[in-house]
Amino acid sequence: MTRPKTRTVLLNNVDHHDLRLTPRHGPAFGDSVNQMLVFPTEFEEVQREYPIFFLKGADGAFQAVALLGLDRDENLFLEGEAWQARYVPAVQARGPFSIALQEREQGAEPMIHVDLDDPRIGTDEGIPLFMPQGGQSPLLEHVGAVLRSIYVGLEMGGPMFAAFAELGLIEPVKVEIMLSDVDRYDLPDYHAVSEERLAALSGAELEALNRAGFLRCAFLAAASLGNVRRLIDLKNRRNGAHG
Repeated sequence: MTRPKTRTVLLNNVDHHDLRLTPRHGPAFGDSVNQMLVFPTEFEEVQREYPIFFLKGADGAFQAVALLGLDRDENLFLEGEAWQARYVPAVQARGPFSIALQEREQGAEPMIHVDLDDPRIGTDEGIPLFMPQGGQSPLLEHVGAVLRSIYVGLEMGGPMFAAFAELGLIEPVKVEIMLSDVDRYDLPDYHAVSEERLAALSGAELEALNRAGFLRCAFLAAASLGNVRRLIDLKNRRNGAHG
């Protein structure tokens, strides 16, 4: 379900001193999807829970996604309004908040914005965004960290994927999953980090990737593929519950 564009404004502790957030998940908030955009800055957390694959866009550029389900609009980690995982990808963990450049005296600066029409935002209930004296609450500090992860990750992604492609680290993969004799899934168009190619990199290539801050991401993405097994287990459990 796609929510319409709404009233998004620059967040500040004067106009929005009494704002509160009620954290919630569910289809109404865009959680019912079988894959979700993720950023290099969160690969360490993502790879503990989800398999990381790469998709090539119409422009030929890659982007990273966490695979959440096997069927369309299926998030196997979503149960009601609860997300059953230790880590929620940043694009969803940010909730009704976003980051945008705001002109300041010293130039454009990324600032937190809030969607005032989002049903999770209000003044009657929930967790305060600001402390009584006006400082940011721990919740808002966490939101700021999530948004910074997205902002830095967007900047990092392009050069990282270009470096991976130059070294031949990204290869098409066939994601073929057999749940039973009749339940088979073939997920097309995915790419992944090649463990074989990664192991064959020269010392100079490894050093160059490491200096750029990309080597760890390559190993994390490769290691994450073991989580496909977890998706199969979750799918079988859900099928059993509905059987």
